[in-house]
Amino acid sequence: MSWARIMAPLSGGKGDAGAIAAAAVIAEPFGAELAGVYTPADVADVMPWMGEGFLGGVQTTALESLKEATSAGEANARKALEGVSYAKKQFISLQTPVWAGLSAESRLSDVVVFSSDPARGRGPLAEAFQQMVADEQRPVLIAREGLKVGGVAAVAWDGGKEASRAARLATPLLERASKVVIIAAPKASSRTFDPARLQAYYAARGVASEVVTLADSGDAAPAILHAAANAGADILVAGAFGHPRLQEFIFGGTTRTLLNSDSPSLFLSH
Repeated sequence: MSWARIMAPLSGGKGDAGAIAAAAVIAEPFGAELAGVYTPADVADVMPWMGEGFLGGVQTTALESLKEATSAGEANARKALEGVSYAKKQFISLQTPVWAGLSAESRLSDVVVFSSDPARGRGPLAEAFQQMVADEQRPVLIAREGLKVGGVAAVAWDGGKEASRAARLATPLLERASKVVIIAAPKASSRTFDPARLQAYYAARGVASEVVTLADSGDAAPAILHAAANAGADILVAGAFGHPRLQEFIFGGTTRTLLNSDSPSLFLSH
């Protein structure tokens, strides 16, 4: 298996350089296209509070300020992409409706790369992160220090739909890993599952793996992170758990713990 297109949403802010560099790390082993997608604030989102009766002069000034900020942000995002010495790259600047454009680009990408801040609900791309995970259900990679392809990969496994989707979509990464560790915490789950089944799935695809079974019966997330650290994992593959509420994606406790951790990099799918 392989990946052909890696996408990194950009805000025009200081986090862009790190996100683009991480996306290049993922794209390079596959010879994949790297798409830097500038995702500005959308005029359409601002207009509702500028409804009838809003002072025309103030409205015009606000819109002009937004346009100037968008132009400056696009220049910064372009500069971040140009700063990465990866030849197969493309810059895309989204226009209103921005969220529809972001969705369309993500649907034609194999992985969407973010830095840690959006995954923690911080910064201008926080909503884009939730959109990718919850609405579009795209595989995302949260890049952290030490990200590399070809190192140790850990897979958090509970036999559920979310975990199985992540485990399958991450196969191209696992095929290139030096070591794959399946981490299971059966006592922390209400589901009955056998990690050897996933091990057999990978073996049929030429991926050797080992299983680490955790004895913990409480919150699985800290134990999974500890096991991943013990394995020297560069990337942790996991399913995202949560539910939409009032148009906001609310992450479950396990997922939130993984998102708030400092390492390793996280390959996530809902």
